[in-house]
Amino acid sequence: MALLEQWQKVAYNERANKQDLQRFWQRYFLLEKGVYEQLLTNPDEKVEGTVKELAEKYSLSIMDMTGFLDGINDSLIEPNPIDTMEEDTVVSLAFDKEKLYKNMVDAKADWLYELPMWDEIFDADTKKALYLEQKKSGTVIVGKKIGRNDPCPCGSGKKYKQCCLNK
Repeated sequence: MALLEQWQKVAYNERANKQDLQRFWQRYFLLEKGVYEQLLTNPDEKVEGTVKELAEKYSLSIMDMTGFLDGINDSLIEPNPIDTMEEDTVVSLAFDKEKLYKNMVDAKADWLYELPMWDEIFDADTKKALYLEQKKSGTVIVGKKIGRNDPCPCGSGKKYKQCCLNK
């Protein structure tokens, strides 16, 4: 069984005791925060190695490292093969700074996007712009409803009910 499947069985176990699962996630988020603090201290460093080597480097278990890799994968410059990775799979943690910040905002992970290391990477205006850009990306704007007797938006000149409404 691939590492990701093992991680998901533990992390998203619906049959687990709620308190146990809550403790699991609290512990994991603290570990995750520690890794991000190290990565963001030197954001341009090219960090790569096997899953096992990176777990040892950041003092994580293989399963915690798998969870971390799953979480950061969408923010990487080159995504890792997380679906098939094993302990000896070589992975990279080279991340896109803007994408990582926005993904942290999207995940509502304020303990991550408010880390002081971000102040060394982006100025306050850039952080605010990225934050707002991410928040607006999830906003759905509903346009004005077309009435049956309004002119058809396709430009035919017919009433909507006699044109595109019937298609």
